Amino acid sequence: MGIFTMMNNLTKIWRRSSPVRESGGRDEGLPLRDDCLPMETQEQEKMVKYFEDKHAKDCRQWRGIFGGILVCYIGFLLYSIIHHVLNPWDLRYHAYFMEYVESSLVIFADILAVMCCIMSIKGLRHGSISYKKWFWYSCYISLFLATFWLYHMTKLPKFRWEIIWLPFGPLSGSGICLYVDHLLTESNKELQLLRNSMYEFKFK
Repeated sequence: MGIFTMMNNLTKIWRRSSPVRESGGRDEGLPLRDDCLPMETQEQEKMVKYFEDKHAKDCRQWRGIFGGILVCYIGFLLYSIIHHVLNPWDLRYHAYFMEYVESSLVIFADILAVMCCIMSIKGLRHGSISYKKWFWYSCYISLFLATFWLYHMTKLPKFRWEIIWLPFGPLSGSGICLYVDHLLTESNKELQLLRNSMYEFKFK
């Protein structure tokens, strides 16, 4: 009964989100059946396939969105690195640390931030279990970066909240990407459970 209830609820959700024909008021895709009756095996397969296709589309969409955000952040970091190499301490958020950090360490920190973003993008792009390690690598490195910047920010005469993104930018990106991947993975597991729970039934 639990399986039937779950399948039945998913069917109702599908009906509410599907287009309806003007003529008969019936869905164009999944055949409608009285809610009190079980579903045929073919109907179950069609419904599960619909949710699998929708999940795959959502995965591509969300991975693309967050991957695109990270690409933009990488572009900003590369600009920051090049500008600092050509004109050291010219950028305000770097100039705060002129008396506390060597110029080469600032460049190294920005390069590590770029590496964090690349690792997260690699994990988002593939989305398989074997690639989850890239999320954790990114989190570890970004945690080190956060500690590095916060340590030197405490040395400043006044704590600069406007540059709080320096320690928490890469860390937030890594954490959010890891969380998004976790949600998509859990959703995929639920779909696999739904497919494995399909029962065989045929109307006579």
